[in-house]
Amino acid sequence: MAIEKVNLAAKFRLFADNFRPKIVGEVDDFHVKLVKVLGEFVWHRHEKEDELFLVVKGRLTIRMRDGDVVLEPGEFVVIPRGVEHKPEARDEAHVLLDQGPRAAARGVWFEAGHRRLCHGAESRRAAAGRFSSSRGRRGRSQRGRGHRPGGAAPAATRRPGRP
Repeated sequence: MAIEKVNLAAKFRLFADNFRPKIVGEVDDFHVKLVKVLGEFVWHRHEKEDELFLVVKGRLTIRMRDGDVVLEPGEFVVIPRGVEHKPEARDEAHVLLDQGPRAAARGVWFEAGHRRLCHGAESRRAAAGRFSSSRGRRGRSQRGRGHRPGGAAPAATRRPGRP
């Protein structure tokens, strides 16, 4: 098995969508993901695992019921399991996440956007817009369905009169 380094800036250039993390690696049972954040996400919590947010570019605010944490580039925070939080960024932020793969299977946080940005030939396919799509429950692709905790679409994509 060849060990390859990952260039975060190059991986971030492969996608433009916000709140749709891309899997760039795995550490034991955890996925290492990159996500672009712009605007507000919904309040949510993870019952089974902690979540790490490391800011690569921009500024990210993690709102919590008992206070906020503002992260600048090079800073990270670990949100313990069970703590309700809401990530937001006034201007686009590039963030590395470390979160258990079980979170995607339960439909938590960013399920609809998981894509792998891998190395070598697969990375070239991703650059050409042919990402390997993640599969939700029952093996069906969740791509483009706007799934969010509680089934609500992000505010920017909601149609009038729909939750």
